[in-house]
Amino acid sequence: MSEKHTVKVRDRAKGIIHTLQVPDDRYILHTGEKQGVELPFSCRNGACTTCAVRVLSGEIYQPEAIGLSPELQKKGYALLCVSYARSDLEVETQDEDEVYELQFGRFFARGKIRKGLPLDED
Repeated sequence: MSEKHTVKVRDRAKGIIHTLQVPDDRYILHTGEKQGVELPFSCRNGACTTCAVRVLSGEIYQPEAIGLSPELQKKGYALLCVSYARSDLEVETQDEDEVYELQFGRFFARGKIRKGLPLDED
């Protein structure tokens, strides 16, 4: 039988706190939806950063969060669509663009694209 944990989600965009009762064998996002709570999400499979949160306290488990690097996970970021509560938990939603920049900025921050360069220089 699964254990339930109290999960507080601070929604920064809306300025409200949602309190959920989440079984430890259910995704946090899905459980919130079942309880009538609207949280940000997009892909539902851990590949984007729309549902990203920062863990303020507690323990979270997210083995399928391919949209977050191990470094960001170690810094306390999680994706609610593929996260399980492992204790009572408090998280805060993040701005998707901020998390995306943290995750992928090193790949795309190489300067402006130059127009007019030939594809082949043979």
